[in-house]
Amino acid sequence: MIVKKYQKYLVKTYFYHFVIVSMVFLCLSVILNFFEELKFFSNHEANAYYPLLLALLNTPSVLFELFPFIFLITTKFFYIYLNDKNEIEILKNNGISYFKILTILSVSVFIMGVIILVSYYTLSSNLKYHYYNLKNNFTEQNEYLAVVNDSGLWIKEEIAENINIIHAKKFKENEIEKITITQTNSNFKMPNTIIAEKADISKKIWNLINVKIINSKGERKSLPSLEYNSSFNGEIVANLFSNLNSLNLYQLYELSENYTKIGYSTTNVMVHLNKLYSMPIFFLLMTLLGFLIMVKFKFIKTKFFTVIIGVIVSVTVYYLNYFSSLFGSNETLPIGLSIWLPHLILMLICSLVMVRINEI
Repeated sequence: MIVKKYQKYLVKTYFYHFVIVSMVFLCLSVILNFFEELKFFSNHEANAYYPLLLALLNTPSVLFELFPFIFLITTKFFYIYLNDKNEIEILKNNGISYFKILTILSVSVFIMGVIILVSYYTLSSNLKYHYYNLKNNFTEQNEYLAVVNDSGLWIKEEIAENINIIHAKKFKENEIEKITITQTNSNFKMPNTIIAEKADISKKIWNLINVKIINSKGERKSLPSLEYNSSFNGEIVANLFSNLNSLNLYQLYELSENYTKIGYSTTNVMVHLNKLYSMPIFFLLMTLLGFLIMVKFKFIKTKFFTVIIGVIVSVTVYYLNYFSSLFGSNETLPIGLSIWLPHLILMLICSLVMVRINEI
């Protein structure tokens, strides 16, 4: 009965500190994003509320990336709170060891992590999608749109008063295959349709191969090659639909399947998906790490030095994750290994420390 009572108390106390730390990070993120958007709009004419609106739309996505460090810092303040009230000793006197406390926290944080991944990430990705849509109204990307579905790559490109709809069934870096370009004017009349076997799009002047041109009268003309002036190259095309943090889990899975169908590399999508799937475990490990550090450095009484240690650990873990995922994106390491390797290292460190403190 006593154990259950303390379980509820520990979970409630931890969640309280998590909310407080999250709100602090939320406010800081809104402020920093707001100034970033003000800088962007200094070169654009727009209503005064746009910077604030964009900051609010972008902040949930930024906060999601910060959650591992929020859990780390939350755990530190949670431990300090219990230690200041001598509740660690009270718990130990009632048969609740460090290991049991960590078990309670681990289960709670993992459940929180799953909820954050399923619910919060869906919300933040949806807001990020609206963020990109709204911001693109003030950038050159408003002139064109790229979509990948099961029928291939679709691009809408606006040049002067003309609108070109480009469809390619295959897309491999700087080359597209089985292309249809429908050229229309402002009245949506179709002067020409261009059909090509493939095209080199490494430059903004595309080199179309084995071309057929059909004019508005249905007359056909065949050419071995044709230069097509475009607003973008292969790199820009790829960037048009590379905002993966604006897609929820289902949309990412669907995008991966569509990439496979058109022959485009799924590496970046799979790296992003694996990173998301690992988040609940990452939150759990950061919680364990934060608690174990506090136990090992019990002589630190001030919150200032606690924050300093948290910053050092956070920066180290961030760069460990960054470089490891970079190896996955470059296909130097298998995608799964590149994402999970930092977590395995953290798990090993936490396990070794847990064995030591369990003897205390």
